[in-house]
Amino acid sequence: MPARKVRQILSLLLLHESHYVSIASLTYELWASEPPKSAITTVQTYIVQLRKLLAQVTGTSTATVSKEVLQTSGTSYRLHLPTGSIDLHEYRRLLAAADGAHSCGREHEAVALWQQAERLWSGDALSDIEHGPLLQAEAASLQQSRTSVWDRRIEAQLRLGMHHHILGELAGMVHLRPFDERLHANFMLALYRSGNRGRALQVFQDLRRSMVEELGVEPSPRVQRLLQQILSNDEALELAPCTSLQSA
Repeated sequence: MPARKVRQILSLLLLHESHYVSIASLTYELWASEPPKSAITTVQTYIVQLRKLLAQVTGTSTATVSKEVLQTSGTSYRLHLPTGSIDLHEYRRLLAAADGAHSCGREHEAVALWQQAERLWSGDALSDIEHGPLLQAEAASLQQSRTSVWDRRIEAQLRLGMHHHILGELAGMVHLRPFDERLHANFMLALYRSGNRGRALQVFQDLRRSMVEELGVEPSPRVQRLLQQILSNDEALELAPCTSLQSA
């Protein structure tokens, strides 16, 4: 039990990237709305254990760790780590660089940076850590970021005419996100541009069937307009730099 909760504390401190986390937040993470009477003392004990572990890993004293690494300010704690020392630092740096490249029109560079960021992932966020309410929210945020990066990279590759390169990824992802209209629209467009209009139409039919049977709604007008463009071999699908759910 202690080791598991120490890992929760370590994870929360790491995710806050050198910002102080209050003991109240740590208590809420570990026990939600039902902390034991000894919660504060117990958290302080876990901090001591964590400092000992960090001292062993870094080959320094616990006093040095307390002063330079796992610091205290009032009733809050923070991990002070060099920039770039964990994958999360690098992930966020790559996203910022990709955003900059994208905003300046350097799409190939943005795609390469997003791909580098994606390669840092090796499974779901915090998959080997028990989640309290705060870590659960952090994990959900990281997973959403991962999905967003993938979507943005795919759409950039569509704009660059790289539809042949992403067909396999899109084919696999539509099964994982059966109601994602934006994803299905991009798959339809990639198939159409690859000369497979029939398969593009089938993707629409699969999406419509899933939405009607499971959600009781039809695909949005934007997806249906894309369907009509495909049926009529609309030249705009070939000429436009990007046609996704947002512009279809």
